[in-house]
Amino acid sequence: MASGRVFNIQRYSTHDGPGIRTTVFMKGCNLRCAWCHNPESFGMEPTLEYNRELCIGCGRCAQVCPNGVHKPGQPAAYREACAGCGLCARECFAGALTLAGTDMDEDRAMEEILTDLPYFQRSGGGVTFSGGECMLQIDFLEALCRRCREAGISTAIDTAGCVPWARFERVLPCASMFLYDMKAMDARVHRRLTGADNALILDNLDRLLAAGARVWVRVPCVPGGNDGELDAIAAWLKGKPVERVELLAYHRLGGGKRALLGLTGGQDFAVPTDDQMNEWLKLFTGRGVNARVG
Repeated sequence: MASGRVFNIQRYSTHDGPGIRTTVFMKGCNLRCAWCHNPESFGMEPTLEYNRELCIGCGRCAQVCPNGVHKPGQPAAYREACAGCGLCARECFAGALTLAGTDMDEDRAMEEILTDLPYFQRSGGGVTFSGGECMLQIDFLEALCRRCREAGISTAIDTAGCVPWARFERVLPCASMFLYDMKAMDARVHRRLTGADNALILDNLDRLLAAGARVWVRVPCVPGGNDGELDAIAAWLKGKPVERVELLAYHRLGGGKRALLGLTGGQDFAVPTDDQMNEWLKLFTGRGVNARVG
């Protein structure tokens, strides 16, 4: 039986594919996007989050931690020693400490998914597997897509596409659709913004479309980040058999999450205005691309 590591299950999602959906966020990502809004997904290991504003200073975390991560008055002072056991989070009744990353097998994951089956049936929704990069946990992902298909549940795979094509071949027979990220066309810009080249990403998208997969392309719109690439993305997508293009406005939720994780660095960009989003939308619709602001 396949198992994997999940850091969140978000119910009643209306922005991760058609209908009402349950989004399963999996740990692990092989990109480091400058604007990432899920930094807790970076590594495969469970990640300790500490909300200083909720802490009441009871010291219980220091009492139960087997690795000396917490000191009296200094919760999460030595995160590098954290083994991800979760004892501190379970003992923290104030909710200041949480652990992002839970192991589950496919049976347990399906129990969570099937709870929302009536919503899927009424809305034409289903399950979206996201991350991080859910394709990094391919055994778990393939098993869940197969079981959802057997249960009559639509599945969407939200991916940045920076994985070997062989992984797409494994899920193509059982996935209903793909939500595919495009961030930049210029390879140098893509590498600067994400840490990786985009040649594999573009090649995989072409292969997906040639295979007849149902694809929605999702384009983050980040002023001062990739906004100079949007026109080139629109030009590349012209005439491609993509069902829909969604333009996603940058937001700053990732900054708050970085603080909870004790991460330094990162980059905050300007949040685009409605007028900016509408102008960028015209770049796509003007080329005959079926695009909308997501």
